[in-house]
Amino acid sequence: PQTDGGRAADGKNWELNPQLPAALPPSICRPPIDLRRRTVLRLKMPISSVRIALSVNGSSHTVSIDSRATLLEVLRDDLGLTGTKPGCERGECGACTVLVGGRRILSCLALAAAHDGVAVTTIEGLAADGKLHPVQQAFIDHDALQCGFCTPGQVLAAVACVAEGHAGSRLEIREWMSGNLCRCSAYPQIVEAVYAAGQAMREGA
Repeated sequence: PQTDGGRAADGKNWELNPQLPAALPPSICRPPIDLRRRTVLRLKMPISSVRIALSVNGSSHTVSIDSRATLLEVLRDDLGLTGTKPGCERGECGACTVLVGGRRILSCLALAAAHDGVAVTTIEGLAADGKLHPVQQAFIDHDALQCGFCTPGQVLAAVACVAEGHAGSRLEIREWMSGNLCRCSAYPQIVEAVYAAGQAMREGA
């Protein structure tokens, strides 16, 4: 049961899932949300801190973090690299895509403590010597974005897609980029951008 202001009978604030009827018990509603970190609050659990070292975009960082923190949280909140976006935060949209050792991963599902010592590339680290990465340039040339929120994840996924050898055709690109969603539906332009970038990178190799 709820009282005014969304406060449950136990005194904790709960945000109801708008897709569920208000009469449902709080146990199946959303847990409290920390609006600053955009993460689920972990109530009545002791905080365990760990120290990890990361190489991010070629720079070394050593940080003390909550052992339960995701790589997405560490990149944004501890290192200030806000180009990596929190979208669904459950591995469905691809907005949080980063490269770890050249391989694309969903940083919202990756425990930061499990990536101690790894090399991470975010959107901020793609351009070199003031020159955009070929994928970034192709996204601009083909107008492969609208609001831009998903673009960092799309670009990094595209870099990996080309490197993996999955940019040989538009059909192949659609398949291997399907894990990255664009709510503005710029998919035709994204496919063209990835295809063009793949050709440019192969010619320049």
